[in-house]
Formats: sequence, C-alpha cells, structure tokens
Amino acid sequence: MSTFDIGSIDKNLEVAAKVKAPDLVLYDVRKPPFQIYGLYEPTTEPCFKRMPTETAKAVSGGVRSLHVHTAGGRVRFSTNSPYVVIKAVMPSIHPMNHMPLTGSSGFDLYVDSSDGMQSLYHGTFVPPRDMTDGYESKVDLGEAKWRHFTINFPLYNPVTALYVGIAEGSELGEGAPYRDLPPVVYYGSSITQGGCASRPGNAYTAMVGRFLNIDHVNLGFSGNGKAEDTMIEYLCTLKMSAFVSDYDHNAPNPEYLRNTHQKLYDAIRAKYPTVPYIMLSRPDYFKNVKDSIARRQVVIDTFHYAVAKGDQNVYYIDGSSIFRGPFEDCCTVDGTHPNDLGFSKMAEAVYAVLTRALRDETFLKN
Repeated sequence: MSTFDIGSIDKNLEVAAKVKAPDLVLYDVRKPPFQIYGLYEPTTEPCFKRMPTETAKAVSGGVRSLHVHTAGGRVRFSTNSPYVVIKAVMPSIHPMNHMPLTGSSGFDLYVDSSDGMQSLYHGTFVPPRDMTDGYESKVDLGEAKWRHFTINFPLYNPVTALYVGIAEGSELGEGAPYRDLPPVVYYGSSITQGGCASRPGNAYTAMVGRFLNIDHVNLGFSGNGKAEDTMIEYLCTLKMSAFVSDYDHNAPNPEYLRNTHQKLYDAIRAKYPTVPYIMLSRPDYFKNVKDSIARRQVVIDTFHYAVAKGDQNVYYIDGSSIFRGPFEDCCTVDGTHPNDLGFSKMAEAVYAVLTRALRDETFLKN
C-alpha cells in the first residue's frame, strides 16, 4: 500500500525529523529548576511512571504494562528563550488506530500566568509517524520574553527521558505554582487515562487541573480500572485534596461493580474522612442502555449509602447527562471513547462539582 505525505504539498502540516536550532542547549527535566508533577518519584526512577512497579505488578498484568504510560505527567519551568525544544527518549512507540499520535505519543505546550491561575495552549510537539525510539520537536514563540510553561506528557506511551531545549544564552527558571493543595486523584478506565484525546492537554483530567490550577494524579488504566484490593490499598496511601472514582467502564459487569464500588469508597473515607469524593457513572450511556442502567444504579446506591452515613462531601455525576446537547452524537470516536468535544463536556461536569466542593476547605485539616 502506498502512503501519501501531506507535508509535501501543505507545509503547515509538515513534521520535521530534526529541529533546526544551531544555538540549542538541552536540559534534563529531572534536574532543577524543572518541576515534575503527576508521576511517581520522577527524579530517581529509571523511567517515568505513575505508580511503583512492584505495586503495579501485584495489581494485574494490564496495570503493569500501563503504569509506565505517562498520562497526567507534566513539567513546569520558565524561560525567556524565543523557542522551546523537546527531545524525548521513548523505549517503544504505541500508535493507536482510533487516537491521534499527538495524543498517544505527543507532548503539548501551555503558557502559564506567573501565578499559575491561567494556562493557555500554545503548541504541540508533533511526533513523526515513523519514529522508533522517541523524537525531537520545536515550538517557536516569537518574541524572546519571560514566560512560564507547562509541558504535558503523552497519554499512552512510555518515556525514559525528556530534555527541554532553549536558545543558548537564555535564562531558565522554575515554573508557575499550583494552588497550595494536595493533588486531585483520579482513578478509572481508558477514558480517565485520556483515550482518545487529540493531545494530552485535552484529557478531561488535564482540563480540570488547568481550570482550577490544582495538581492532579491520573491513575486511569485502559481496560484495567477494576478496583482490585491491591489498587485500593495503594490509592489510600496517596495524598489528595479530592478523589474522583471513574472506573465504571472496566468493571466486567454490574455485579463486579457492586462488589468493589462501595469498598473503594469505604477505604478512601477511612483514610480521608472529609475530602471531596466524586463518583461518576459512564457517559456513553446510550450505547447499551440496559447495562448502563444497572451500572448507574450501583454508583447511585454507593452515593445514597454515603449520604445515609452523614457524608456531606460526597458527589455524584450522572454520566447520562454529560454528552447531552445539540452535538451529543459527536462526542466520541467510537461510541465509547471521548474525542476533544466529549472530554470538554466531561471536564465541565467535574469542574462544576470540584469548584463547589473546594469552596469549603475544612477538609484541609485532615
């Protein structure tokens, strides 16, 4: 089968194999002044990962494979360079049939306000489709002035090392601060991990983090969010300002969901009695209505159980309402996994609840 290179006739879609920056200086993001968020022990582990390897192995083979996918990973820094370059070292490349390479294996760049309260997309470090062990890419910024940046790691790819490049003679500093809160912890399925966003910053977890300027940890595991006992135990070791339970999809059936959903809630509540606890039912409700009704009832029952116990900081988001509107049939790539439109609707739903929940910060005393 022959291939067609659109870059040969449209230079706006051309992807360079090597960057053109003769004055380039590369810096390892594992070293100061870079600040890495959303990853487990990123400055000492041999590769970037989302949780300890031994724990991931103990949970399941799927989690073992996926824990080195860098969904939710971010690096923050500042510079007055007129451009930013990345050089990513990747031990393997994971292209997906229904997700752009920019989302599964790409990085994207945001310009942040100095206080971190605003973060706006500036460009994507677009990976070449024929890369084998990583890539390098450049985003031009125009005028050389002081800016704060966030780079989001790939959603579905391992990364061994990441270097940021700036122009020789440019200064380098720390990134904008997040709010002085522990991260929001998300646990769930491929949707939580970010499938199938067009780029990492468009996963709903990343959107909410930007809107609220709160750090987050993405523990979405594609096909493998099943709330196993070992995973529940690990989740309870994490510091958090809020917890989002979004694993409805990966429970093999409603009975399995019922056997684990309340157990997860009870475990988190035993460790953190008052942090906001948000539970979602799945947003692609109409793909299998009978099954969705049964699953949603399990989530609702857990919510009612929590309320009956006197929990005043538990929240339920009805997944069947998330994609509603004039373009509700445009929200997924395959009837299940959200595209950017679907993720924006999910982000709006979670953002609205978290904003309300975090107004009362008495839970910070715990």
